[in-house]
Amino acid sequence: MKYKCLSIAGFDGSGGAGIQADLKTFSALGCYGMTVLTTLPVQNTCGVRNCYKIPLKAIEEQLEAIFDDIIPDSIKIGMLFSEPIIEMVANFLGKHAVNIPIVLDPVMVAKSGDALLLPAAIEALKIKLIPLSTIITPNLPEAYALAGEIKNFEELGEKLLKLVPKAVLLKGGHSGGNTSDDLFLDQRGVRQYLRSARIKSKNTHGTGCTLSAAICAFLAQGVSLFEACERAKHYLFQAMLASKESSVGQGYGPVHHFYHLWPKN
Repeated sequence: MKYKCLSIAGFDGSGGAGIQADLKTFSALGCYGMTVLTTLPVQNTCGVRNCYKIPLKAIEEQLEAIFDDIIPDSIKIGMLFSEPIIEMVANFLGKHAVNIPIVLDPVMVAKSGDALLLPAAIEALKIKLIPLSTIITPNLPEAYALAGEIKNFEELGEKLLKLVPKAVLLKGGHSGGNTSDDLFLDQRGVRQYLRSARIKSKNTHGTGCTLSAAICAFLAQGVSLFEACERAKHYLFQAMLASKESSVGQGYGPVHHFYHLWPKN
């Protein structure tokens, strides 16, 4: 109960991504999880069937209810979907979360290829919310949308770093090859690859949500930005490895968030 993490994100009734994945990750890593629901996608491991809006006032009231009662030690932001939601969340956090670490996962497209952020909202994300974030965690398609299609991985990371106050974790999972290497960059001059072997598995639903939530959990515990990313990547790797042979759902299955806590058999 000591470390409190807030997820501001969308819904996944199948349990592998969104606030469900975030809560599982917070719990698995020893944190108390809270949520603010921004959008209601109807989805499973095969894809997004529909996406329902939540009244803007309802999102704001959720934020107010949390901050009136429990101040989070760190915040993870996932799916926001539209420009008005981005602007409202940015305005609220700009007033109430000045000294709280914020991990922004710029969710734009689901694993199935379904859009989770309206194209018109990308500029609002760059102008309103990214400047408030401690670290952003884009994959390659998201990075291209934010900074342009710069093919050199390190140059792309440098371009992204110009958008944020502190740090970027540029994820390399979409780059192909036998490894899945991420690049950490910060404003102090650190440029460090986080390297790992690529796990060949169809169970990749919610990997981005899980990684960013894990970074959030470690930041709540007072770990440095780089170490939080390092530990989060290790956690995700093991969660993917543990779910490699699993069969949950008919599409892109979830990772095993509690691999280190549940019985092996």
